[in-house]
Amino acid sequence: MIGYACVMIVYTTEGHALLDTHDERLAGDLDSIDLSGRDLRRADLAGFDLSDANLRFTNLQNADLYWAIMFRTDCTRADLRDALLCGADLKEVNFDQSDLRGANLAHDSVGGATQLQGASLAGAQLDGADLTGAEYDDATVFPDSFDPQAHAMGEVFR
Repeated sequence: MIGYACVMIVYTTEGHALLDTHDERLAGDLDSIDLSGRDLRRADLAGFDLSDANLRFTNLQNADLYWAIMFRTDCTRADLRDALLCGADLKEVNFDQSDLRGANLAHDSVGGATQLQGASLAGAQLDGADLTGAEYDDATVFPDSFDPQAHAMGEVFR
């Protein structure tokens, strides 16, 4: 199947236009895009490919990132409070100093785990975040004194 290029518009969870990329992309493809510092509160990015994107200092509060692919995305100092990240591929994401308070990183609706292998959460705020069943490995970096097992996370061995 051939994908059709179109101007990519991102909407809020209420259906309001939030962002126009002003370029031609396949639907749901924001791979390698620079959205640093943008206000994307309540953005509906469920299932989007944000691999290698720059989301440094981006406000993604209450964003829907369910099943999003965010491999190697830079989310340094991003605001992800109350964001929905269930089932997302967050492998090697840089969450250093990010605010993930109240975010949902638990199992998705079919029991799939959120993937945090190799992610860096150094200095991240995780108070109230649901990490139940989220998977991590020995390369995952957590904030000081954070215990993944106490948050019902599952370790994956390489």
